[in-house]
Amino acid sequence: MRWTNRGRSENLEDRRGSSGTGLRLPSGRMSLGLLVVLLLASVIFKRNFFALLGGDGMTGPQQEAGQPYQGTPEEETLVNFVSFVLDDTQEVWRQKFTEMGRQYRAATLVLFTDGVQSGCGSASAAMGPFYCPADEKVYIDLGFYRELRSRFGAPGDFAQAYVLTHEIGHHVQHLFGIDRTVRELQASSPGSENAIQVAMELQADCLSGVWANSTDQRQLLEENDIQEAMNAAAAVGDDRIQKQSTGYVSPESWTHGSSEQRMTWFVKGLRSGDPAVCDTFAAFAR
Repeated sequence: MRWTNRGRSENLEDRRGSSGTGLRLPSGRMSLGLLVVLLLASVIFKRNFFALLGGDGMTGPQQEAGQPYQGTPEEETLVNFVSFVLDDTQEVWRQKFTEMGRQYRAATLVLFTDGVQSGCGSASAAMGPFYCPADEKVYIDLGFYRELRSRFGAPGDFAQAYVLTHEIGHHVQHLFGIDRTVRELQASSPGSENAIQVAMELQADCLSGVWANSTDQRQLLEENDIQEAMNAAAAVGDDRIQKQSTGYVSPESWTHGSSEQRMTWFVKGLRSGDPAVCDTFAAFAR
């Protein structure tokens, strides 16, 4: 992706290295197998299963109070990149909201290591990136991008951009009140909670594609960028994650959609650039 280093976004909050709720082993030894099981369960179900360990949470290396976190040059370049994507994405949505006669309210990106306390509660890095509507913040441990590349086989800067813009898509949903409607639908439709959640996640994929369309219009795309995003969408499909972690696929337990569904809805947004095409709920109702 052709991006410009503009320094850190004013909407970025850096909590890397600070005390959080990351993983610290309780006294005694714990099997590696149990840790792997908890990690996979946290990724699949988007819940902090490490909390089952008890204790006061898990923390990584901590910095001295008042001292800024010192990342590697590679990590600081990544911080500048996600800052660019954050600002660029929100500027695109600000323009689109204006066209719709609405006002866009910027989200904040929080960088953390191992664990973090959010407006939605404590979270482990094992849960992956997430958006909290209670404080309108996106939370990312940059280590997830290493996992995306090495464990999920989805390298590239546009794969990284897809992850962040998907979470900003959730912020857009929040500003439209879609998340509240989803909760109401789930409460009134016993047995359909997961299907409704999948529709919400696929809509965020589509909204990520809407932003990607704008980068194409502005000639920011480089060769293979779209393929990188597609690879990332496929890599985090519920069916692929379940197959890798358990050896079988259980569609009734999906919360984000299959690899094919995630790629399909990303492409819908990419091709049109119009948020109106992202009505995943209507598609599921048919």
